[in-house]
Amino acid sequence: MTTPFGTFFLPGPTEVRPEVLAAMTRPMIAHRGREFEGMFARLQDGLRVVFDTARPVFVSSSSATGLMEAAVRGVPQGPILSVVNGAFSERFAQIVRQTDRELDVLEVAPGGITTPDDVAARLRARRYSAMTVVHSETSTGALHDVRAIRATAAEHGVPCLVDSVTGVGGAELRFDDWSLDFALTGSQKALAMPPGLAFAVASEAYMANVTRATARGLYFDLAEFEEYVRKNQTPNTPATSLLYAAEVQLGRIVAESMPARWARHAALAAQTHRWVDERAERFGIGILAPAGHRSPTVTAVTVPDGITGDDVVRAVKQRGFVLGSGYGKVKARTFRVGHMGDHTPDRLAACLDATEDALAELLKR
Repeated sequence: MTTPFGTFFLPGPTEVRPEVLAAMTRPMIAHRGREFEGMFARLQDGLRVVFDTARPVFVSSSSATGLMEAAVRGVPQGPILSVVNGAFSERFAQIVRQTDRELDVLEVAPGGITTPDDVAARLRARRYSAMTVVHSETSTGALHDVRAIRATAAEHGVPCLVDSVTGVGGAELRFDDWSLDFALTGSQKALAMPPGLAFAVASEAYMANVTRATARGLYFDLAEFEEYVRKNQTPNTPATSLLYAAEVQLGRIVAESMPARWARHAALAAQTHRWVDERAERFGIGILAPAGHRSPTVTAVTVPDGITGDDVVRAVKQRGFVLGSGYGKVKARTFRVGHMGDHTPDRLAACLDATEDALAELLKR
């Protein structure tokens, strides 16, 4: 079954263009051969543009959670501070717990963000080996200023591990200019690739500390990732078909340019925010994340008493569009619009029209 492109507004996996999907049908090649190494070198060229970095980009045949764990395992012993403001930042904190590291949590209400001053206060109170923060919190649509937070962490000598799963490719992130320590993303969000790949960049200073980490494990050993990426290879057997798709999509992303892609996502977010604001009084809806701290890739919309986010998602699906249900602690009272990837204003408008019709019907009951 096929549907017209521009109907799938789930906040991940996002919609993938047919030509990108078609690339996955190419024949297999030896992943230790020159043909693969040539393709991997081209992937590196594109991924460096995406992350705005001259550093090598790690490529993992896993979900982004794998590289979240790798980032934690690559930190030398000592307590870790995790900023938690939603379900996916809580996942980062849970990884710290599950890797038997001492964890402190800086918790913010779902939809909110922390500030550099909040972070500084915690870093003054205790010495940490690292901190974790989510750039774009997919469950709430809140956007952290990771540049400012990392700068604050650097003042205290603490590396900052950034989950930018719904950030990279849609929200501005400049790894080198912002002097980031570690940033990761997944293929299936704003990059609009099929699920199953994760990408990360680590600073030279961060990688120097990785060798002192005593529990790096095997499969997600970042030291080995760096060794192999310099040979245009992966340390383990890669998902070659997914890399074919990534190569095609990276070509499209580079042709668009990152500034243009960031601007397009910002415009889609503004379009969604205006739509909510103009219907807030009529439908009793709102935006969970505060103005000024909203992700350009996903918006969590609050619903009035009497209906749930799942009610809206089901009603919109009947009208030919897919939205995301609420997630985590705000599941019942929100639905999510994933305005990321290769979506356009006209298709987003059609989706929002269907959502308006669905809300009108639900509130008549």
